[in-house]
Parts: sequence; C-alpha cells; structure tokens
Amino acid sequence: MIDNPLRRHDDPRPERRRFRKGIYLLPSLFTMGNVAAGYYAILQAMLGSPTAPWHFDNAAKAIGIAVVFDGLDGRIARMTGTSSDFGRELDSLADVITFGVAPAVLAWMWGFHFLPVHSNLPWWINLSSEDLHQKLVNLGIVASFIFLSTSASRLARFNIDKDPQPSNPGRPGKKYFVGMPTPGGAAVIAAIVHFADGYPVDYWWASASWCALIVAVAFLMVSTWRFPNFKDIDLRQRHRFWTIILLGALIYLIWVFSQIVLFLMALGYMLSGVILRFGWAMRRRKDLPPPPQVLIQE
Repeated sequence: MIDNPLRRHDDPRPERRRFRKGIYLLPSLFTMGNVAAGYYAILQAMLGSPTAPWHFDNAAKAIGIAVVFDGLDGRIARMTGTSSDFGRELDSLADVITFGVAPAVLAWMWGFHFLPVHSNLPWWINLSSEDLHQKLVNLGIVASFIFLSTSASRLARFNIDKDPQPSNPGRPGKKYFVGMPTPGGAAVIAAIVHFADGYPVDYWWASASWCALIVAVAFLMVSTWRFPNFKDIDLRQRHRFWTIILLGALIYLIWVFSQIVLFLMALGYMLSGVILRFGWAMRRRKDLPPPPQVLIQE
C-alpha cells in the first residue's frame, strides 16, 4: 500500500476513499427511462375513471415498457462492461417506483376506487350494500400496500443475497429467481388491466377476486420458490435460425394481439413458479423412503 504524501503518519483518522465522479451514460439512460415510465404510469392511474378508461390502459402500457427497460439496462451494462455499484443502486430505487408504487396505485384505482354500490347482493352475504362496498375499498387499500411492501422487501433481499438458493432447487448449474421478480409481479397487474382495456372493476365479486390476486402476487414475490430466469440467454452467442423466427413471431403477436398475448404471458409466468413448487413437492413425496415395517412376533 502506498502512503498518501499529504497525510501525516501519526494521523489516527482513517483514509477516506475518493468518490469517483461521473456515471456510465448508456445503462443509466435505460434506468431513467424506467423511472420515467413509472412516473407516467402513476400520473395516468390517477387520471383514470370509468368515463376515461384509456388512462388506466396507458398506465398498464407504461409499466410494460418499463419491464423492457429494466431488462435492457442490466444486460447492456454487462455487455459493454459498464456495471457499477451506482448503477445497481439506481436500478433498485427505480424498480421500487416503477414496479412497486406504480402498480400498487394502479391496482387500487382500477379495482376499488370506482367500485359502485350494488343493491342486489346474494342472500349469504350478511352485510348491507354500503358496508360491503366500504369493506372492499378498505381491503383494496391493504392489499395494495401489501404489494408495495413486499416488492420493496423483494428488492432488498435481492440486493443482499449473493447466491440465493430456492427452497425447491432445480437443475444443478442453472440459475433461477428466488421468488417472483418485481417486474413479473408488476407485469401481472398491468397485463390484467390492459386485457380489460382499462375499464375499471364494477362488480363486487370481481373486486374481491382482484384483492385475492394482488395478495397472491405479493406472496409469490417474497416466497422462496424458484421462477425461471432468462438472464442466462447470451445474445452474443450463436443461436439456431428458428430462434429468431420464434422471436419475430412473438413480437408480431404482441403488436397485433397485445391484450390476450401479454395476459397469457404474465399469468403463465406467475403460474410457472406455482407449478414448479408443487411439482417438486410431489416428486419429493414419491422419493421418500417407505416407513420401516415393524414385525410383531406372536
């Protein structure tokens, strides 16, 4: 170690690391695009109403665009060798805004805020119409906050875990996400809103189902179940010719039939973690040794 000539040898103060000024521009531009999309989604969600449902749809599209930006900034940083601690911290803060705050606001505004009061309730609901409406609105607030808090917790755990291992391990040597990633959780919320063309929920049973789905997605984000990780795909390596054909066909389908295709993709990814978890549990039960037999002597 080379001593600092400007520092006295008898000075007990530790030498401070010099802060390196400047940031890598290219990956940071995609990260800030992520933040801009999240901010736009929040504004559009607050402007939405039953008479202006396109604002909800615009918010869902902005979250979808942010998912693309989030996948590009880290990949570009690794491909160009511009990864840095600043970039990782900026990306985490951006994800809290875009995949935590924005979908939570959209989920509550779209699924609970404009819920009308219904008078024809089933006989087995021992509540008045006004009481049921107020309880659903309050449950929506709680469910949206649970989504926000679990997304922030998921990002914090992702930052501190160096080599996380899922509770249901997959193939050795293959990397998986431990818990559903926050872009995937936000994509589920946005895909359903986009599938409905932005028209807010107007039935009590749909609002109750929406509340249960939000809590389920929040649970999957903080779970230790494994989810597929597509970051291992190296764009710099050679791939088969049909790969580009399938990729082009997928992009065309998203462009033409975005509502149904994105809806199926988001729900399929969410259910993939559930299927992998229960499939692993069933295989583990089959592999368990049989209980020892006890011989009873007469």
